[in-house]
Parts: sequence; C-alpha cells; structure tokens
Amino acid sequence: MKKILVIVSLLVVAAACSAPSTNQAPAANANVATAPAAMTEAEAIAKEKAVWDTIKNKDYAAFANMLADDQLEVSGEAVHDKAGSIASVKEFEPTEVTFSEWKFLPIDKDAFVVTYTVNTKGKYKGKDLPPGPVRASSAWVNRGGKWLAKYHQECPVMTAQPPAAKPAGAANANANSSAKTSPAPAATPVPATGPDPIANEKIVWDLFKSKNYDAFAALLAPDFLEVEPDKVYDKAGSVKAVSEFDASKSVLSDWKTTNIDEDAALVTYVAKFQGGPPEGERHSTIWARRDGKWLGLFHHGGTPVMKPGAMAETKAAASPSPKMAASPAMKMPMKKM
Repeated sequence: MKKILVIVSLLVVAAACSAPSTNQAPAANANVATAPAAMTEAEAIAKEKAVWDTIKNKDYAAFANMLADDQLEVSGEAVHDKAGSIASVKEFEPTEVTFSEWKFLPIDKDAFVVTYTVNTKGKYKGKDLPPGPVRASSAWVNRGGKWLAKYHQECPVMTAQPPAAKPAGAANANANSSAKTSPAPAATPVPATGPDPIANEKIVWDLFKSKNYDAFAALLAPDFLEVEPDKVYDKAGSVKAVSEFDASKSVLSDWKTTNIDEDAALVTYVAKFQGGPPEGERHSTIWARRDGKWLGLFHHGGTPVMKPGAMAETKAAASPSPKMAASPAMKMPMKKM
C-alpha cells in the first residue's frame, strides 16, 4: 500500500512540473491580431498624388475606385457627392500639375488629412484655368483595409494685405483708453461639445460673436490646422487671427455633414459675414474625439460661393476680403481633385 502511495505521489509531482506556467509569456507565433501600421506622411502624399495621376491620365474608373462611397467634394460651385465629383472631374483637363507646401495631419489610426498648394495648367469645361495656385485639402479614411479619399476642398491662394499704418502715438492712446473703459471680461465656462458637428460649429461661431477667444481655444485640438487663402495656420495663429474678425453679423446656412469614422465627423456649410463675398464662403471643419472630448481638429475656409459654371476672374487673387486678409479661424472656380 505504501508503495502505491509513493508511486501516485511521484506521478502528481511530475505532472505539476510539466504543466505550463501561468506567468509564461505567450509564444511569439500566437494568433494575435496585429494593428495596421500607422500611415506615414510620405505614404499619404503618394496616395494624394495618385488621385491626380488618374485625372491626368483620364482614367476615370481608377479615379472612382479611389473615392469613398460617401465622398464629398467642396467646390465654389457646389458640394458634390461621389457621382457629382466623378462627373465634374471629366470636365477637368490638366496638362501640368505641380505641388508644394505639404502638411500631414493624422485624425486617428484610420483617417488622416493632407493639405498642400497645387498649381495647375489646363482647361475646365473647355476654358483655360485662371493662373495661380490654390490651397487644397483632402481627408482619407481606411475602409476595410483600403484607403479611400473621403473629402476634398480648395481655395485660391491670396497674399494678405499689410495693415494700414497708424498715426504715431495712436496705439498708446488706444491702449490707455481701453484700459480706462474696458475691464477684462470675466472668465466663462467652456461650452460642451459632442458628436454633432453642426452643433459644435454653431457653438464656435457664437463664441466669435461674444469674443470669447479663450473658450474657442479650449475647443481646438493641440495639433489643429486651418487652411485659408493667405496661409495655413496652427492653433495659436488661428486663435490670434480670429480675434481680428467681426463675426457679429455672420449667417450660416446650407449645412451638410458626414461621418469619417466613429471618432471623427466633418461638417461643411456656407458662411456670410461683413466684408466677405456677397454669396458667402464655403467652410468645412473636422471634429475629432480626443480622450472623450470632441475638439476641432481641422478647418478649411475661404472658398467663395459661385454660380454653377462660373469662371473665376483673374483679378480675384489680387485683393482678398478683410476676412481673408485677417484669416480668422473656422473660417476660383475650383480646380478639381
């Protein structure tokens, strides 16, 4: 009996020694899902250039295959869906395309924005394109492992006019007067944003009207970018510029929204304001969820609303509107993507 007990004990000890340790690291070849590699700036630029190549080559099937089904193109003439974008690009005949000033902005692991300056020679609807470059922006999204163009917008490049010279001593006089009559505004709570990009955008314009620029800054992501006719602004530049903009009589209309993914959405609309184009400008903003809070991440403004089929006048690039010159945040036929 004792001999049997000894044998059983030895078998138990042997089994315990041979069992795998619960603290042992998993094998290197275990079937673990691997996250896709993050998009690089070079890869993003290559994808954008590839779209332009399909247009130059008049390969419209390839062009269509690179667009998301819910793609939006914001032009001066209209906001096109995918079908409208394809029809419009067939009217565009570029003969020479040059790029510069690329910037890359990740939205999240499945989406990104590229913005750049493009100078194009050729024809649109049989007429020569107006000379001069435009600022272009595109958002791309990963759908089922395939990167697709989701959004595109352009605005004419304009050089901001220098501010008018002030008489000597005027600045000090204004500063002293302001110090006596205008006490610093009391701090106000930052409005709450959410997944509705229209509601978020209306909050921003209300902050412009109330001149609450600190609250506006709090609603922007640290890596925020804004594209305007005169330049591309970072967060600090946008906050400074918007303080020089009179939004008191602004009117917003023609809202359209589209989801980029679960953590980002785009809104585009028409803004009319004092000193701007008579028909207004098209503006677009991407809102992204960062650490549970919805923040403004990207904005493209300064796209003048035009009648369908209208051609921009060459002289339009010579004198920007006061808003374009100041380039407020959230702020000519368009060359096509």
